Amino acid sequence: MSAPDTTEGSMTKVLITSALPYINGVKHLGNIAGSLLPADIHARFCRQVGHDVLFLCGTDEHGTPAELAAHAAGGAVADYCARQHAIQADIYRRFGFSFDHFSRTSGAANHALTQALFRHLDAAGFIEERTVRQAYSPAEGRFLPDRYVIGTCPHCGDANARGDQCEACTRVLDPHELIAPRSAISGAGDIEFRESRHLFLRQSALVPRLRRWIEAQRDWPLLVRSIGLKWLDEGLQDRCITRDLSWGVPVPRPGFEDKVFYVWFDAPIGYIAAAVEWAQALPGRDWRAWWEGGAAVRYVQFLGKDNVPFHTIGFPATIIGSGQALKLPDYIKGFHWLAYEGGKFSTSQRRGIFADTALAVLPADCWRWWLAANAPESADVDFTVTRFRDGINKDLADTFGNLVNRCLTFTAAAFDAAVPADGEPGPREQQLASDLDHHLGRLRGYHEALTLRHAAEGVRTIWRLANSYLAETAPWTVIKTDRNRAAVIIRTGVNLVRTAAVVAWPFIPDAASRVLRALGEEVGIPPWVASGVQALGAVEAGRCISVPPVLFPKIGDDIERRLTGAAHH
Repeated sequence: MSAPDTTEGSMTKVLITSALPYINGVKHLGNIAGSLLPADIHARFCRQVGHDVLFLCGTDEHGTPAELAAHAAGGAVADYCARQHAIQADIYRRFGFSFDHFSRTSGAANHALTQALFRHLDAAGFIEERTVRQAYSPAEGRFLPDRYVIGTCPHCGDANARGDQCEACTRVLDPHELIAPRSAISGAGDIEFRESRHLFLRQSALVPRLRRWIEAQRDWPLLVRSIGLKWLDEGLQDRCITRDLSWGVPVPRPGFEDKVFYVWFDAPIGYIAAAVEWAQALPGRDWRAWWEGGAAVRYVQFLGKDNVPFHTIGFPATIIGSGQALKLPDYIKGFHWLAYEGGKFSTSQRRGIFADTALAVLPADCWRWWLAANAPESADVDFTVTRFRDGINKDLADTFGNLVNRCLTFTAAAFDAAVPADGEPGPREQQLASDLDHHLGRLRGYHEALTLRHAAEGVRTIWRLANSYLAETAPWTVIKTDRNRAAVIIRTGVNLVRTAAVVAWPFIPDAASRVLRALGEEVGIPPWVASGVQALGAVEAGRCISVPPVLFPKIGDDIERRLTGAAHH
């Protein structure tokens, strides 16, 4: 299935959000592959073709895991979140993610928006008070959220099952099902179950409207549409949107002063809050033009399949029920899992490769390329160090890097590092322009359809086309007998190098920018190449060029050993 058209003229504003990475610790490659990277690639492509882009993300900072992580670190949760936000923001900057704003859900804007949407839902009759039975620790004098309760799983006997799920057997649990429950904070075993008043979002009352909206999205990926409809078909339950915690968005309702909103209620509202903060940063910016822009704005979300229910059901229910003219997503790009060496990545066990380790071993472009070219779009994908090494060496070192090096090195040696002016293009160059027309059109179509692996293959195809042209025309041989013909080939080759870099820029922005600088171009957002003729005439005769250092040295056994060792801490 394809996404709705985004060709120039049909859309001016493209709003892009990536699932908010959770605050507790550095993310692994699976998190990068399933939302952050594809969102960035799409944002970069949209900017290349002239769209007005607002790309938003931020750290998701509320909920039980943040409190547990802060407790384990021995500090206040607010301080913990501030430190972790800075760490994550720096990693994403080094990964080349081009956010227009990277926010925090603990900020004032998200607090205000969450409370405002709650009041609208309440006024519309979609909020209801109910009594629920919850775990209570007399030793701590507090109710314990599900994840604060640990005990023995009644199904598999694992002694460290959480009150919401047993990680050993994956069964979903309630705290009262645990054998010998205890507090995850203090270890106290005197757990009681007491009644507590909470607020529920009456999602069941919004089912007809949610169903109409999802069923109308016929161009959505099957994964996303089917998950959303499955939740409706199985009978959508009302959702408790408050928790007995101190860290979170306060509930603006008498009698609920000791509670905060459930993290999954306030976190998606953080997308809107990020736009508010972005607008506040500079005069003249208007967040409402994006979130209340209606059909003039195309809104695309990127997220992993575990987040699909919250974005097809939970967040839309909040927006629809509130009655506010806020933008619902036009397209949700959902991803399957990236596995590691036949098993799961694990944050708790530090199993797999994490973003900080990845950047310490190899440049971001290596990771960006492989994760995009092997994106888990239609099924889970297994990352192995061997597959990664082979893919980088073949695509980046042998194909793209070799193209740049041999063409520019020969230009520097044979033509004094200036694009030669002699000679006229012949039938071979006319055919090349026609071939480029075809491949550029297909590549743009893949980007617009949000098919990431196809887009990466489209870039590869253009790299191969350029290499084939140089191999076939062999300017290093031709120059011995026909300098003018060699000049045409090299002038064409330099322009092929530029085209190869421009189409690669959304994927490997650092390396592509280095190539463009070597060709004497100001580096910003390189405009999309519209046609084969334009592609082969962009670098004019006489322009001075330089030869960049080797872009992608081959990954050898030493790097492979470092990656394998780093993945099993």
